[in-house]
Amino acid sequence: MGLAIEVMAVDWHRLEAIPAGERVDRLYEETCEVEGVEEGWSWPPSDGHPWWGIYEFRNTLGSYKPHFWAGEAWDDAREHAEPELRDALDGFLAGLGIWLWGPEEDDDEDDEGEGSPDADADADAWRSGLLLCRPPADISALAALWSRAEPLLDRLREPFDAHAARGPGRWIPDHAAFASLLRGWGEVIGEADRRGWGVVGLKC
Repeated sequence: MGLAIEVMAVDWHRLEAIPAGERVDRLYEETCEVEGVEEGWSWPPSDGHPWWGIYEFRNTLGSYKPHFWAGEAWDDAREHAEPELRDALDGFLAGLGIWLWGPEEDDDEDDEGEGSPDADADADAWRSGLLLCRPPADISALAALWSRAEPLLDRLREPFDAHAARGPGRWIPDHAAFASLLRGWGEVIGEADRRGWGVVGLKC
């Protein structure tokens, strides 16, 4: 069935209050009953103060592969992009980190690329169950990069479709699909930044 990803904005203070070894299981338990969201945000029933929300990307069916193939497409298009867009998107996509993984690497034991490179191994051991883990400080930096990249994204249409389009039937067939996926990530990062939260991507 392939690898799927569930992307969440998470209240980092609430998350860190959970013992490290229990965090991933708690996130799965919290979200296991959320079904049927076609796109956009889903928030849990609560007393008015939810501590997490799930974002469903448009036209991905929850699969990780569109995210991977968007990264591959950017590799093909980036040298044809305007320098300002190239610099901002390079930082944004590298910061998301999941583009550094291949679509079939979910069974690997090597956790390089997850979390901050200088993070303490014991403190961040819980992150090994995730595809993506970015605390609020990282989110603020990503939001700033996205604010630079998004206004320039439509200018990439012609070079993208000339050099990076995969054609009908592919996960990222053209610039429109690429831009839609990135704008989804922009929504995720923007909402998390507005709340002062972090973002995690659960393996599903």
